[in-house]
Amino acid sequence: MSKTAFITGITGQDGSYLAEHLLEQGYRVVGMVRRASTPSLERIEHLRDRLDLVEGDLLDTSSLVRLLGEHEPDEVYNLAAQSFVKTSFHEPLNTGQVTGLGAARLLEALRLVRPGARFYQASSSEMFGKVRETPQRETTPFHPRSPYGVAKVYAHWMTVNYREAYGIFACSGILFNHESPRRGLEFVTRKISNTVARIVCGLEDRLLLGNLEARRDWGFAGDYVRAMHAMLQAEEPDDYVVATGETHAVREFCELAFDRVGLDWQEFTGVDERYYRPAEVDLLLGDPTRARERLGWKPRLSFPELVGMMVDADLDALLRAGHHAVRGRIPAGVQG
Repeated sequence: MSKTAFITGITGQDGSYLAEHLLEQGYRVVGMVRRASTPSLERIEHLRDRLDLVEGDLLDTSSLVRLLGEHEPDEVYNLAAQSFVKTSFHEPLNTGQVTGLGAARLLEALRLVRPGARFYQASSSEMFGKVRETPQRETTPFHPRSPYGVAKVYAHWMTVNYREAYGIFACSGILFNHESPRRGLEFVTRKISNTVARIVCGLEDRLLLGNLEARRDWGFAGDYVRAMHAMLQAEEPDDYVVATGETHAVREFCELAFDRVGLDWQEFTGVDERYYRPAEVDLLLGDPTRARERLGWKPRLSFPELVGMMVDADLDALLRAGHHAVRGRIPAGVQG
């Protein structure tokens, strides 16, 4: 008999890739979406007829209790959050309510009506913030540098608490930065790939960024959702760092993105202090040893392949929309 998975945040980047992966594994997938007059479903449009989409909200415990009771999931994946670091500085209370307390509400609903289900919490490398050691591993102390990071720390420790206090099979995946063509334009990697494509088509002349020397451990979101699923198949619940073990500067991402279309990144980029964070996180580098040894997980897509994939997808979308390349070159495989 097939398992049922319940996913919050199914319309996001990770939710869409996770839904694909679970459907391939034979799961029935129930995705929670917030009530909206114009729901944003483009990332899962190709899956719509294979999903059960239900309305609920991490701010409303009663809706969570009702949905878990109705659908009786075997696995629950909490991917929903106010996930933009910059926005969290402007909306710290909303970020705390959704990203932090939202996870606690879901855990409590699970305890009340579905305590035997397995639970995954989307933790974040932003919890490390002002890092105490490099690379960062599961035992590295947290020092978040944004309201988003603080909210994720709260959700992370609540997951640990419900595991230890109530015996719930609850895991946290401390995911380092993971990108894809489905990444939101608010994130620097997608901003770079999209603007490069627009520069090729003559729709933009310049890419303005913040700290070009900020370093991150970037992987492919499609790889990382495999780790989420693997955690809930393990014999015992635990927390895992999910990362590539490599670090790259924003500048390197720019270089590869512009090189993909035959342009010199220095001719088209500039620095704007508006894009600096109030409290910067300069270096994040994960140690995925535990995930590799216990789960057998490792990333498949390399950093250059990831950058190329994102640039190709954004350029292909513009060409298909009727725009034409006016500078640079079109990579092999981009059809338009």
